[in-house]
Amino acid sequence: MKIRLPQYSGKDYFVLAIVILPLTLAINSLIFGGRYFIHVGIFMPATILTSLWLALEFVLCGFIAESLKRRMPRGSDTPRRLFYMILAFVAMSGLFLIIAFNGYEVFRSFNYSFNLNGFVWAYVFMSIMNIFLTLLIEGIHRYNSWRDNLKETEQLRKAIMQSQLLGLKSQVNPHFLFNSLNTLSSLIEEDEVAAEGFLNEMTKVYRYMLRGDDEQLVTLRTELRFIESYLFLLNKRFGSSLQVTLEIAAVDLDKLVPPLSLQVIIENAFSQNSMTRTEPLHIRIQSQDGSQLLVCNSRQPKMVSNVIDFETGLDNLVTKYRLLNSSEVVIRDEIKQRCIYLPLIENKEVLYEK
Repeated sequence: MKIRLPQYSGKDYFVLAIVILPLTLAINSLIFGGRYFIHVGIFMPATILTSLWLALEFVLCGFIAESLKRRMPRGSDTPRRLFYMILAFVAMSGLFLIIAFNGYEVFRSFNYSFNLNGFVWAYVFMSIMNIFLTLLIEGIHRYNSWRDNLKETEQLRKAIMQSQLLGLKSQVNPHFLFNSLNTLSSLIEEDEVAAEGFLNEMTKVYRYMLRGDDEQLVTLRTELRFIESYLFLLNKRFGSSLQVTLEIAAVDLDKLVPPLSLQVIIENAFSQNSMTRTEPLHIRIQSQDGSQLLVCNSRQPKMVSNVIDFETGLDNLVTKYRLLNSSEVVIRDEIKQRCIYLPLIENKEVLYEK
């Protein structure tokens, strides 16, 4: 059975390596007095034994600290967690000192007897050191958490920017723009009113995708308004070959999703699958259990498809949810359909709680 040493801050054993020798020298000098530094027969074995005993105590304290951190993980729990840690460590040190001060009487060559005055001073010294080391290691832990959060925030910023660029690239490329303008041109010749409606929806789509803010989340209501305009353009292009069904509960409309989430999923579906009037591509978007969106599309794979680019868009969406500390995006592929479970986020306030 493999035993894992506790790691409260990630730098625990670096701190131990720095303090163990000074602590050993200080405690042994209180146990043996001046004889400790004079007699090699006392200095060497006592130094080794006390160092090992201190290291064992440090590891046991580490297990206690990790247990308390699991029980009280929130930032608001820190004062209470520190209080219990210091209390436990001081008690552990007292037990260690009792064993050390009495245990060395076993070694006759040390010519040692219990030193009450030295024990009291050693206990005071160890109590102060416990408080100092606890605050030091907690400070290292908080700094590492802050640094990790900063790194995750930067990764999230890059993921959001990449997502926006991917969405922009998927629409503002010459091929899409050519198809949109070609559709608009045909409508102008056939029906000016329909052409005006198409232009209005096209403007809404580009305005949403080119917005200047850095929103990390939008309401589902906002995302669906964009999707309705986006689907309007697609339906003018693909007609009855693309059939999308929306079944969204009203209570879920104010919940949150990353912007362009549905656009990425819909584009992934129609870009990888063939669709005709006789065999249309079906996409169903529905809210489920008040906690997620279920997006399913029929699978009719194209003979030739640039899968990698669009799968990158989905991978980016999965990464974004992970960095937002939300539930995972689940993708299930079956023979006849692909289903994607997209979590709905309740509110922004609890988003980054660890």
